[in-house]
Amino acid sequence: MITGQELVQRIEKFSPLSLKMHDDPTGLQVGGLLQPVHRVLTTLDVRPEVVQEAIELKADFILAHHPLMFHPAKNLDISVPQNQMYADLLTHQITVYAAHTNLDRAPVGMNDWLAQSLDLQNIQPFNFDEQQIALGRFGSLPKSLTIQALAQKLKQVWQLSGVRVIAHDLADSVRTVGIIGGDGSKFYPEALKVPLDLLITGDVYYHTGHDLLANHLPVIDPGHHVESIFKYEMKKLLDQWNEECPFFQLTVMASQCNTDPFTFL
Repeated sequence: MITGQELVQRIEKFSPLSLKMHDDPTGLQVGGLLQPVHRVLTTLDVRPEVVQEAIELKADFILAHHPLMFHPAKNLDISVPQNQMYADLLTHQITVYAAHTNLDRAPVGMNDWLAQSLDLQNIQPFNFDEQQIALGRFGSLPKSLTIQALAQKLKQVWQLSGVRVIAHDLADSVRTVGIIGGDGSKFYPEALKVPLDLLITGDVYYHTGHDLLANHLPVIDPGHHVESIFKYEMKKLLDQWNEECPFFQLTVMASQCNTDPFTFL
């Protein structure tokens, strides 16, 4: 049996906090790390429905990708759903820990998982910062596809009902593809240096879309929620640690809640 602190040490060995971006509120979000951990729920987001799921499953630790607290609470009025969620977590003694941009930039982290899920070959890093730490990944498709066909592949692999595409011609053929999960469109100048045939990233801003067209870099925007791959990959990783370290003795569950706020009609 392990404590929250021992579990966090193992998580941070895999994705060190030194990799996180400036001002990213990664790490412990709610609760404490001294008590034993028995049941872990992995999730992309920590939303009220996820907390209720954790309570029903008797989870005592939530491991999330997106931080619970991007902005400080202005009060603790529990008529506010977010504040009630904090109260529920504390009442049920559920610890919440987020591995965010440190996991995005880890040597085998979020963007590697996304690239692997598309069967990209010869996966390599790009978008290095001044510390020579890379965020994005790129690789080659097993065979060239049209932008239209690749968009359909993404919908199938990531179970999406729709994607946004920025391209002059959907019939153009692409082979070298880059991926930055979440909101990565601001990094497109680095993608131009690779060069890529196409970039996959979410939350592309309208005016950035025009810049991408002007620079002849096609983009498929599958939304931010594709990062939900985190909850399944982290479950596999924790299960692996269970086998390697029998004293872990963790029950690991992937959240079944869909926290995507968008519905495509």
